[in-house]
Amino acid sequence: MMMAERQAGSGSTPLEDYALVSDTHTGALVARDGSVDWLCLPRFDSQAVFSSLVGDESHGHWRIGIAGGEVTERHYVGYSMILRTVWASETGTAEVVDFMPTTPDADGNVRHDLVRRVRCLSGVVEVETVLRLRFDYGAATPFFTYDSDVDGDALICAISGPNAVQVAGPELRRSPKTNCHHGTHRLAEGEEANWVLTWHRSYDDAPEPMDYSEAMETTREYWSKWAAHPELSGQYEDEVRRSLVVLRALTDSTTGGIVAAPTTSLPEEFGGSRNWDYRYVWLRDSALSIEVLVRSGFSRRAEEWRDWLLRAIAGDAHDLRIMYGLGGERHLPEFELDHLPGYEGSRPVRIGNGAAEQYQADVVGTVMVALEKIRDAGVPESELSWDLQRALLRFQKARFDVKDHGLWEMRGEPDWFTHGRAMMWAAFDRGIAAVDKHDYPVEDGELDTWRELRERLREEIFERGWNDEIESFTQVYGGTEVDASLLQLAQIGFVDYDDPKMLATVARIECDLLDDAGFLHRYRTTGFDGLEGDEYPFLMCSYWLTEQYAFSGRLDDAHAEMRRLLSVSTDLGLQSEEYSPEHGRLAGNFPQAFSHLGLVRAAQTIGEVEQVD
Repeated sequence: MMMAERQAGSGSTPLEDYALVSDTHTGALVARDGSVDWLCLPRFDSQAVFSSLVGDESHGHWRIGIAGGEVTERHYVGYSMILRTVWASETGTAEVVDFMPTTPDADGNVRHDLVRRVRCLSGVVEVETVLRLRFDYGAATPFFTYDSDVDGDALICAISGPNAVQVAGPELRRSPKTNCHHGTHRLAEGEEANWVLTWHRSYDDAPEPMDYSEAMETTREYWSKWAAHPELSGQYEDEVRRSLVVLRALTDSTTGGIVAAPTTSLPEEFGGSRNWDYRYVWLRDSALSIEVLVRSGFSRRAEEWRDWLLRAIAGDAHDLRIMYGLGGERHLPEFELDHLPGYEGSRPVRIGNGAAEQYQADVVGTVMVALEKIRDAGVPESELSWDLQRALLRFQKARFDVKDHGLWEMRGEPDWFTHGRAMMWAAFDRGIAAVDKHDYPVEDGELDTWRELRERLREEIFERGWNDEIESFTQVYGGTEVDASLLQLAQIGFVDYDDPKMLATVARIECDLLDDAGFLHRYRTTGFDGLEGDEYPFLMCSYWLTEQYAFSGRLDDAHAEMRRLLSVSTDLGLQSEEYSPEHGRLAGNFPQAFSHLGLVRAAQTIGEVEQVD
């Protein structure tokens, strides 16, 4: 009996059921039931060959499971991104190991493989396999050819346009009606079956097979070495190490770019339209990630990101984008895939991101703060890097009197966002500090201009960004609403964590944005953002609140908030963009770099405060 496929319209798999495996160029989402429901090749931002995550099984998936069995255990092997799942049936037990090798080929070239190994642990098991390859986000059925290799493994080659994948392993038979491949294979104790999916360009030959036993050990060592690097201790050590591994998994090893998430269009509200493509490199997210990596002792990785930044915006700092492609691509046009029904029926499914065209006033400040962290960590400043920072400040000066769309990429009318203006203050402040501390060269009058603009911003924010009636800094000048981004005012040193105005703002944020379950919303969605619908609490914001609690002497509250946030992690330690207390489910793109870097920051902050106390 063939493995039953999930039925279209039966509801999407909860994000909690997914694991990420990654080769640091792209990543696959593997469901608890053994189905690979999302995989873009060869990069995170490439077209998907398995798209059932945002559709149904007709849009591509690859499931391996045990007939009549159920999953009794799953975990990552150590701190690696190698997934081990244990199945049990009435006749036996088996393990499925999924991983993407980080090993280059014999010539040192990057390759992209997804390895799925099944081994019978006891008794006898029937391994059932369903493979449905669909290119172009499920819209294109490939052309198939069949062969076998020297070891006797069956080869399936699927070609569509410029892309091809080869699947090697025990034979799978194609159904002519569905172009879906099925197979059932009996294993006794100690026996194993291996399938390997390998991407290549359709006009090139498939890469030669590698020794996948050796590749698995090399991959395990790669991740273990990364996780073992920082000297960590404390109550949240395991969670911090896992989050650092996730951040590495979302970083492209070739370019140094860090994607915000490996997915697109996972909704901020189930059934809603707030669905965005996060498979790109946001300067803000990357800069905050770099702060975390520097704080954790990964200075070399921080230098790689700085080099990515230099390549991405060199020569174009006057036209700075808020996000780029993994290779530094500037144009990321947004369009919709009408053939996909969306996760939990949340449409549209979007590819590209129109927010790339926005002006967001905070970005330069976030980058300047991160570059200062790299500099203070002892990474030498290059002439090109300092010239870039001066160009960024010229960009900021030229837009001094320009409204923006804010940190959260509002799609309404631009405004004067208090957070954005404070980050502009931080940009000039860090430029001034670089000259004062290191005597970096500037033109005549340049430093005086930075000081003048920094002071103007400080006076302006206290005058226009503070509301005496509600006793709080406000989301926008002259407004009465607050925004979780205001928690960053203390993080960047604009005010102290225990400044009376900061404490009053925190109290207002708790009153207006903290829900009954203890999770923090970004802001109140009242139509101001130009979007329909609502959204769930944003995990990064709750981590910011945790930091604020710790630094302002509320350690018990910091620990309570931290425990609450960790309680919504998956069993594998992964976190999404948002969490819905109403549904008890993770939401938004997954796993989310923003959430994991927030976790690391908050845990490190708690540890530092406790050491001082």
